[in-house]
Amino acid sequence: MSADPGQSELSAAEHHALVCVLDAIIPPSRDGRLAGAGELGVGQRIEEVLQQSPAMRPVIRQGLAALDGLAVRRGARGFAEVERERRADLLNEIAAAQPGFLPTLIFHTYVGYYLDPRVRETLGLEARPPFPKGYEVAPIGPARLDRVRRRAQMYRECP
Repeated sequence: MSADPGQSELSAAEHHALVCVLDAIIPPSRDGRLAGAGELGVGQRIEEVLQQSPAMRPVIRQGLAALDGLAVRRGARGFAEVERERRADLLNEIAAAQPGFLPTLIFHTYVGYYLDPRVRETLGLEARPPFPKGYEVAPIGPARLDRVRRRAQMYRECP
C-alpha cells in the first residue's frame, strides 16, 4: 500500500478486526469511565504509525490475517465475530505463531491509549507533558555527595 497520508493502511475489515484486538488488549473499564483502546480510536493512531513505519505493516497485517484465520478455524466468520470473552484466548494462541505481532501491537496500543488526554484526565493526571512546568526535585546539597567523594577512584586517567 502507498504511504499517502490520506489513504488508510488497512482495509475496512482489517481495521474492524484491529479495533476488536485493541479492545481485547485494553478493554473498557467495568465502571464505564474509561473506553477500551479500540473504542477510544487508538486504531487510527496505529494506522498513522503504519504509514510512518513500512517495516511494521506486514507484521500487523499478517497478524490480523492469522487471527482471522484462527477464528474461522474455530467456527467464527472472523476475529471481530468472536465473543469478547474468547478473544484473549485467540490472541494468546496466535502469539507463538506470530511472535512480532502482539508485542508490537501492545506497545503501540499502550502508547496511544495513555497519551490520549481523555484517559489521562480520567486517571487524574494532567493532560500535558511534564515540561515546561516540570516536576519538583529536592535540592542536593554538597553533604549528600560526601559518600561518593570518599570512594576509591573507579576510572583511569587519560595520558
